[in-house]
Amino acid sequence: MIDRPDRAMVVTPHPDDAEIGCGGTVARWIREGARVLYVLCTNGDKGSGDLDMTSERLAEIREREQAEAAETLGVEEVIYLRHPDGGLEDTSEFRGQLVRAIRRFRPQIALCPDPFRTSFYLHRDHRICGQVTMDAVFPYARDRLHYPEHEAEGLEPYKVADVLFWGAETPDTYVDVSDTIQAKIDALKKHTSQLGDNDPSEVDEFIRGHARRSGERADVPYAEAFRRVQIHG
Repeated sequence: MIDRPDRAMVVTPHPDDAEIGCGGTVARWIREGARVLYVLCTNGDKGSGDLDMTSERLAEIREREQAEAAETLGVEEVIYLRHPDGGLEDTSEFRGQLVRAIRRFRPQIALCPDPFRTSFYLHRDHRICGQVTMDAVFPYARDRLHYPEHEAEGLEPYKVADVLFWGAETPDTYVDVSDTIQAKIDALKKHTSQLGDNDPSEVDEFIRGHARRSGERADVPYAEAFRRVQIHG
């Protein structure tokens, strides 16, 4: 288990990934008094099989859905970077956007997808999101000579204490979400463009089943699992 932070920053590649990966944790921490910031990296403008859908319209829909999901959980703010779906790149610009968010919000914990998986396929945006988030946390946000323009904006260097990777093959840290599993489900259901023809009860069972399996390893009814990286340098 891990102590509840005062501030946490969630870096999510697409709308709905944060709710799937850590929605129960976010809801629990907020109920316990934490402040949570979302950084949404892409606009999700490719995630549709509807032949009448356009990327422009889908981006608008998914941004609205993400805002509603974040509000359901009690998230304080969502930063929309609006990179194209499938277009995340490991660039100085993207890294700087995350460093700026870290230096402004000053979270003790950052959460993002685990980019280091070998036994299961992983969306490229998830790999880039996780890797660049880790780099932004350490060493870029810590060292003042990286992105010195931030200092001119009044943003000082900042050291994040922990990174929690969701979707890890070898999780070592668990958060009991038994009291917030329904909030996670309710938030995920705001992403109606992604649920397709799935019966709502199937969404419930998928989320509860996954959380139940994690809970068995943590000896609680429902849990979310993470791989924890502690920043010592």
